[in-house]
Amino acid sequence: MINFEEELKKFHPSIEVDEAEDVITGHNLTDFTDILVKMVGENAEETRNRKA
Repeated sequence: MINFEEELKKFHPSIEVDEAEDVITGHNLTDFTDILVKMVGENAEETRNRKA
C-alpha cells in the first residue's frame, strides 16, 4: 500500500515547473478581460463622438 505521507515528504517539483512559473508570472499577459475592457472603452468613445 502507498504511504502518502512518505511520498509527499519525497516530493520536489521539477526545475521546469519552477522556471515555467517564473516566466508565466513575470509577464504581463493580455487576457480576455483586458480585451473586453478595451473594446467597451472604444465603443463608449465612439458613442460619445457620434452624439457630439
